[in-house]
This record gives sequence, structure tokens and C-alpha cells, in this order.
Amino acid sequence: MVTAGGEVLIRTPLKDLAAQLPAAFQQVHRGTIVNLKEVAAALRDESGRISLRLRSRKETLPVSRVYAELFRAM
Repeated sequence: MVTAGGEVLIRTPLKDLAAQLPAAFQQVHRGTIVNLKEVAAALRDESGRISLRLRSRKETLPVSRVYAELFRAM
């Protein structure tokens, strides 16, 4: 888990974690849940794949095809 305060390892399955989080959090990939308030932009590459640029992180997060529909309008 990556937070503003740092990174920690948790043993909770992602499915269980997602059920405990508020609606502002959305799963975007098999192993990734993101706080939608931290999304600065949704970027699309030449092949149509979407990745998210976050406000507080340098790296981008890939969005799987299953969840891409959530970000097509961005």
C-alpha cells in the first residue's frame, strides 16, 4: 500500500480491502486500487491503453481494459 506517508506491506486480499474503502477508491488493475481524488489525468497511448497520472507521484499507473471505461471520458 502506498500512502502520502510512505509504503507499507499489507496481507489483506485486494478484494477485501476494496470492500472496506470508501467510494472515492476504485480498482483500476488486477493489483491496483487508486484514490480517485489523487488522479490528475488519464493518459491514452497510441494503442489506446490508458494510464493514470497521480497528483502526488511521478510514475503512472496502468488501467486494465476491464476498468478502462471508467476513465475514457477524462
